[in-house]
Amino acid sequence: MEIKNKNGKGSHLKNMIIKCLYFDKAMSCAELSELFDKSIPSIAKAVNELIEEGFVIEQGYAPSSGGRRPLMYAINASAMYILAIAMDQLATRIQLVDLQNHPVADMEMFELKLLHNDQALDQLVDKINAYLAESGIPKDKIAGIGIGMPGFVNPIRGVNYTYLDSGDKTLAQYIADETGLPTYIDNDSSLIALAEQKFGIAKSQKEVMVINLGWGIGLGMIVNGEIFRGRNGFAGEFSHIPLSEDGAMCTCGKRGCLEAEASMLVVSKQAIEGIQKGRVTSLKQIDEAHSKQMGDAIMEAANNGDQFAIELFADAGHKIGKALAILIHIMNPQAIVLSGRGAKVGKILLAPIQQSLHKYCIPRLARGTVLLISELGFDAELVGAAVLVMENFDKEVKGQAVNS
Repeated sequence: MEIKNKNGKGSHLKNMIIKCLYFDKAMSCAELSELFDKSIPSIAKAVNELIEEGFVIEQGYAPSSGGRRPLMYAINASAMYILAIAMDQLATRIQLVDLQNHPVADMEMFELKLLHNDQALDQLVDKINAYLAESGIPKDKIAGIGIGMPGFVNPIRGVNYTYLDSGDKTLAQYIADETGLPTYIDNDSSLIALAEQKFGIAKSQKEVMVINLGWGIGLGMIVNGEIFRGRNGFAGEFSHIPLSEDGAMCTCGKRGCLEAEASMLVVSKQAIEGIQKGRVTSLKQIDEAHSKQMGDAIMEAANNGDQFAIELFADAGHKIGKALAILIHIMNPQAIVLSGRGAKVGKILLAPIQQSLHKYCIPRLARGTVLLISELGFDAELVGAAVLVMENFDKEVKGQAVNS
């Protein structure tokens, strides 16, 4: 979507203002003028046009600072909507949100296995189109689709090298063509980090490592205030830090990776094995094919004081802490945020993680890094998917279907 001038031509300045107000809530014309290095009259003209078009509203006057109070402007939350999609290896969530990231339609969550599933992409597109149709919101009111997904993702090219083969087209192009909406994709952990930086507990911090505690253990890296992706875009493969030479076999084909030792899938499998061996626990018997249900159940049990569940997370926490010690030695971050699905048991994980940091990390470095638990939690990836669309809002959309 591109905001048009009265002469029909796209207004890059107006798109920039909309994007800015999405992230910064309310600003004056003077603040926008300084930010964009544009004259106040040109900013005021663009803002007034956006008010006429329904994208911007007057927020009232700023608090008095001794002089004339400036009039503040904010985004009209219902001017446009964003389709946010959060995927993991086993399930996908779809949520339509407004420009304040508030839901405007019920979230839909459905099973979608990505590994060894040639139909996964078509199934995803069908679900997206059905969700859009059921929402009743016209496509010209939707700014775009943002999708977070596991795997080796190049967000600039719109390609996932691990999952969802789209043939001759890029994945983003394929979904855009099939839905009629501009589509942006990124790695799930990078989007979780983006959400924490823009709207979460790491807001405005410059050096932050965001741990995505899910079926795997991902990492989103904020370096100098920006998402750090590395040379090929694949930086942050925290899951595959080797913890031992003879540990469990990982999906990557190597032994002893953090993911194979401490991920939510591993904790779920350990819980199932423990129940089968007669461990005393409030958890009920469940077969390994339903590890997802066990993952949710074990977190709830741990938070309710189940000793077996707490032991499993304590063991996982020690291993995660050992890996974090390596990360701290390399990156020296100001904060590490525990986010994603596993943030629900963040308080239980904190103590064993901290113990491992005391054991494996140089004290001077450990003291300089604060451990934080996400307030966005499981919603972080959905928020990040919405942010992804607005991050690209003032950029030219190339080769994608755009409704204006």
